This record gives sequence, structure tokens and C-alpha cells, in this order.
Amino acid sequence: MADSQISLETPTRHRHVTRQVPAGCAACSNRRPGWFCSLGSAVLADLELATSTISLPAQASLFSQGEDARCLYLICSGYLKLTTGRAEEKQMIVRVAGPGSMLGLYAVLSHGLYEVSAESLTTAQLRPVERERFLNFLRSHKEAQMRAVQCICQEYRFALQDACRIALAETVAARLGRLLLELAHQIGEHLDAGEFRFPLLLTHEEMASMTCTTRETVTRTLGQFRKDGWISIEDSLVTLHHPERLQTLA
Repeated sequence: MADSQISLETPTRHRHVTRQVPAGCAACSNRRPGWFCSLGSAVLADLELATSTISLPAQASLFSQGEDARCLYLICSGYLKLTTGRAEEKQMIVRVAGPGSMLGLYAVLSHGLYEVSAESLTTAQLRPVERERFLNFLRSHKEAQMRAVQCICQEYRFALQDACRIALAETVAARLGRLLLELAHQIGEHLDAGEFRFPLLLTHEEMASMTCTTRETVTRTLGQFRKDGWISIEDSLVTLHHPERLQTLA
């Protein structure tokens, strides 16, 4: 979504966050079914009134685990990684979130703390919504209430996928195949002939962390997938040519 940037940076507790003039959600090419940005036009217009738009550069912190959840964030463009654990010790990547995702929804609805940390992988544009304004918005729109329930269920499914990937897949190839399929469905696009394509945003070391193995093993296994013609990687894009074979592994 292309926005006109205001010349002065708005003071904020997040480094490098620039406030922008919001553009209409209805005209955004990143709208996805099942997320808040795909609400009906009248409800979406009210959501826009409760938000502004901010820009976040790559590798910037949006919020940290354990902070009071005073805002939630709708991702308009770009990608962020959600992690748990202390940065100075060991962190686990929970998932990668892309356009349409709502970050901090559970924490805001429960008046609690952020259960994960969020950091941008690419430049990103987001719509922050203050907690009380969002709760008032929900009270006014039954459609938005149902969408919030659907998004919470989606987050539960993502968490279940993580647990199954780690606990049930017996081989590295199976765990890595499952991770590729998860990324394809979460941030990818469905191509003709059943293929999927998504941006390669994680390093081999980060993928190793998510599959309980080593960076060298991830590199070797991806190489084997490419040799077998199951996947291709070009210009930082991963294409799954035979997702059904990765599913068989998983």
C-alpha cells in the first residue's frame, strides 16, 4: 500500500518508526480473505478511522515479549518474525507474519502482556490500533467480533502446527518439509498446477532453530530437495513444485 510520508518523524517509543498519512484499505492490493482487512466496506471504514499508518524499516523491533499490550497492529505490507525467549539467551521463532496478519490480538483482548516479540524482516507498513479504540470498535460491529474469533482460531492452528512439526516429525527432512509448507500457506501465494511461492526471509540458521537441527543440515537438506526437483530457490523466492511430496514426508 503506497502512502504519502509526513516529513517529520512522530515521537514514539519504537526506534525508526515513521508515521504516515493512511491510504484506503479498500484499495490495498494486499487484502487477504479471512483477516481484518477483508471486512465489509462499512466496517472497514470504521476500522480505518481508529488507525493511522506507520512505516518500520527492516530489522527493527515493534514490541517485546512481556510489555503491556497497549496496541495491536495490522500488517499492511512487509514481513515480521515473532519470537519467544530472551534475546541475550536463546530465542525461538514462533512464525513469520505477513500482510493481513493482526499482531497482539490475544494480548489486547485479554488486557495482558505481549506473549511474543515482533521484529521486522523487511521494511513494513502497519496500522496500529490502541487497545480501547479497538475494543470499542468490536463492541460496535458483530462482523468484527466474529473475525476476531476466526483470527484467534488461526493463531491456535499456527501454534499447533509448530508443536506437531517439532514433536511428531521424526526426520530433519520431514520437519523442514513441514516448515516449508507452513510458510507457503502463511505468507505464500498459490500458483497454477498446485505450486506455491513465498519469499525466503529466514536464514538457514533460523530455519535450523525452527526444525531442531543444525544450519549445515538445513543447507544439505534444501540442496537435496532442489536436486530432486521438489523446490527451487531463485531471487530470494522459494517455489514448491511438488508440495504433495513434502506433505508425504511430513
